[in-house]
Amino acid sequence: MLKLVREQILLGQSVATKGEAIALLAGKLTEAGMVEAGYVDGMLAREAQHATYLGSGIAIPHGTTDTRHLVKSTGVMVAQFPHGIEWDEGQIAYVAIGIAAKSDEHLGILRQLTHVLGDEQAAAQLKEATDADTIINILTGATAAASVQQREVQYLTLADFPADDRDQLLLGAAARAKSADWGDAAMVSALLASEPAYLGEGIWLARAQAAQTGWVLATPSSKLRAGELPVSAMLLLCAADSSHLPQLENLAKLAAAGQLATLTGSDGLAMLQAGPASGLSETFTIINPHGLHARPGAMLVKVAKEFESDIRVANLDGSGEAVSAKSLMKVIGLGVKCGHRLAFRAEGADAEAALKGIGEAIAAGLGEGAH
Repeated sequence: MLKLVREQILLGQSVATKGEAIALLAGKLTEAGMVEAGYVDGMLAREAQHATYLGSGIAIPHGTTDTRHLVKSTGVMVAQFPHGIEWDEGQIAYVAIGIAAKSDEHLGILRQLTHVLGDEQAAAQLKEATDADTIINILTGATAAASVQQREVQYLTLADFPADDRDQLLLGAAARAKSADWGDAAMVSALLASEPAYLGEGIWLARAQAAQTGWVLATPSSKLRAGELPVSAMLLLCAADSSHLPQLENLAKLAAAGQLATLTGSDGLAMLQAGPASGLSETFTIINPHGLHARPGAMLVKVAKEFESDIRVANLDGSGEAVSAKSLMKVIGLGVKCGHRLAFRAEGADAEAALKGIGEAIAAGLGEGAH
């Protein structure tokens, strides 16, 4: 969770260029003891490699991997520019968040920030805020402006769970949901007293009322049966509102198409969100030592935008949520680290070429060179 105090918020700043904005942030990071003086050179070098403008009036300048040794402690400085700065051609930034990260910690910071800043209402409030507490509350998710993300459907996996029977698999899924604070012990008890529904093709569905709407996809480490029926996966639906209805519709479509078994695959959660498979799919492993931070993330998005096909991507080693590969904020929000597997699905006339191009770009290091 991003931690901020008032001393990290620079209200009502006015500079002429993004270079001056970066120097301001670097100076404050240095004064706070987070970085050494030379870190500003890394921030400017990063900007020269690829602009760190995210959209919605937000930029996230940070250093290169070569200057990471100058970082003393991970942290951020937030500068507000009410009159705006031209960060890149045609891109006006009203808030710049200077990031200092010792290792891959910045991916967690980026993930939280992009989820908040992807909200246009939150971005507008950041621009117009007149006190530090307002900005802190928006960035840390303490305001209604940030609560939209908290109400979104969440997804969890429980793979290769050592269950001896269907009920133990359900218990594992329920415990996973409870550990994520979706519900309490009463929710777990209610689930264990319920009877899961058999959907077909080895897939079972259990549901419970909860504080957070989300899905847990649990698969056993060995083949199981419940009477005469196979148990290949347990889907646990925790419902706080009606936001789960699109996934229920997709389940029905998967059943009608005879594709329920695809839920047990590596992109099972993506199937739950997308419905019956269409288009082409490929899975690629990220080789960048520091994952998809701003520069390689932007390169991936740039490649995806070269094709007309609709391209979705899910981090199989993360939440499994499928997002648009053409949105930088969404891609960075996946929290991709080195070695994570990304599942791409492309649908359109140039889908095959799109997946080939994306695969080649990932293999080449997404602008950072192959390793």
